[in-house]
Amino acid sequence: MFDVLSKGFKSARLALTGKTELTEANLAPALREVRTSLIQADVELGVIKRFLARVQERSLGDIVPLKGPTGQKVKVTPQDWFIKACYDELVELMGPVDASLGLDGQPAVIMMVGLQGSGKTTTTGKLAKRLLAEGRKPLLVAADIYRPAAVDQLRTVGRKVGVPVFSIKGMKPVQLSKLAMTQARNVGRDVVIIDTAGRLAIDDSLMQEVVEIKSAVQPDNILFVVDAMIGQDAVRTAAEFDRRLDFTGFVLTKLDGDARGGAALSIKEVTGKPVKFLGRGEALDQLEEFRPEGLAQRILGFGDIVGLMQDFEKHVDHAEAEKSTEKMLQGRFTYADFVKQLTMVRKMGPLKELMARMPGISGMMDMIPQEALDDAELDRTMAIIGSMTNQERAEPDLLSNQPGRLRRVAQGCGRTIDDVRALHNRFLQARQMMKGFGDLMGNPTALAQAQRMMQGGGGFGGMPGMGGMPGFPPMGGDAPARPSLTRDEKLAKRKARKAKKKARKKNRR
Repeated sequence: MFDVLSKGFKSARLALTGKTELTEANLAPALREVRTSLIQADVELGVIKRFLARVQERSLGDIVPLKGPTGQKVKVTPQDWFIKACYDELVELMGPVDASLGLDGQPAVIMMVGLQGSGKTTTTGKLAKRLLAEGRKPLLVAADIYRPAAVDQLRTVGRKVGVPVFSIKGMKPVQLSKLAMTQARNVGRDVVIIDTAGRLAIDDSLMQEVVEIKSAVQPDNILFVVDAMIGQDAVRTAAEFDRRLDFTGFVLTKLDGDARGGAALSIKEVTGKPVKFLGRGEALDQLEEFRPEGLAQRILGFGDIVGLMQDFEKHVDHAEAEKSTEKMLQGRFTYADFVKQLTMVRKMGPLKELMARMPGISGMMDMIPQEALDDAELDRTMAIIGSMTNQERAEPDLLSNQPGRLRRVAQGCGRTIDDVRALHNRFLQARQMMKGFGDLMGNPTALAQAQRMMQGGGGFGGMPGMGGMPGFPPMGGDAPARPSLTRDEKLAKRKARKAKKKARKKNRR
């Protein structure tokens, strides 16, 4: 999502390469790079000017500390100090954020408002699922009576989450919302979430309707759901909604799409209201608390390990993970275990998104082949493993000892035998590597030696791997990433595949 911003800050840092001090003259090119990226990301112009002025003031005005917290000397370059100033200002620009909703009412009431198509109904379901996990008992109210099938959509969402939906055909939204409060008390529901109709800020009659709903039910929270892809328009519309409703905060949706991300940086500065939650996809568990620190780290290319671990905690069975880790370190890892890992990775979101949140890797995204970040690569890997028999998945060495099995697997999944062999080789290499780590951990002398190597920068050079995440095409080792082909080479390769396919069909006859 924040590719444009990340590239801009990276270029700004490169502009300070070789500089021994920060002055207005040598800071100007770096600030220019940042300004360009912020404009391209559709950040509001006034926000850009104020942000850059504060970064410049902080970069030139602060005294650089030369000692660390324990008294040791530290080396801080002008690049480091500039990025530190950018980070501090980004966090201040977007935060602080309190994601708690303060649901004290009996029942508590949350109103969901926003433009048409912003994702309110899906977000309503996500919020209900989140509240269920916290031990609350929500009731959904279908107050969007204008959009065709809106009530049916909310009912479908309610069934998926396991939450009742209150609706009465033909009843006006204001009366429906008041009646929902009585119903919630009668059936023991402690949170009422009202899914209002999408509207334009300039539609006065619909705006008046939400004002009347607010007056009738006195909600604890009014959340403005905004599509991240509409940029500055989101900020202008939000300002008008806030003027009429004085809402609590924002939910920024569709962050998994091709959004430029400017709304996330502009909204808090313009309206004074924080982004409370982020929606990253259609799945009903993809709603997360907004963390300015994590987003600032990702924009600057440092990843977001805290956010990644929070997602990991949600999707991982700890007992199963412990069992898998033990098998890996003993060299007993199987394709069945591998499939479980791949399934977990898919639940955590797109590969590109996961990589961008990994410290050390997020700053090298430009160097990773695009095919390595392609979610379809996981699908192809799953298809290959799905063509194996249960025995082959449980005993991977069968594929090594009986090469004919590789041919059958290739035919079953529609891939070449080379593709199947490459995946199998990477799997065996990774399994051997993990067994090596297990042996190392059982040998204190070797482990201490390895730690000294790591501290000295030696590392475990030359060890083969399967890439940064399970299922990734490797970036080194015996099976390098596929080189990019020219247009003519691609056409020639396509023709060769067609000819081979035609020949196979002819031989079958």
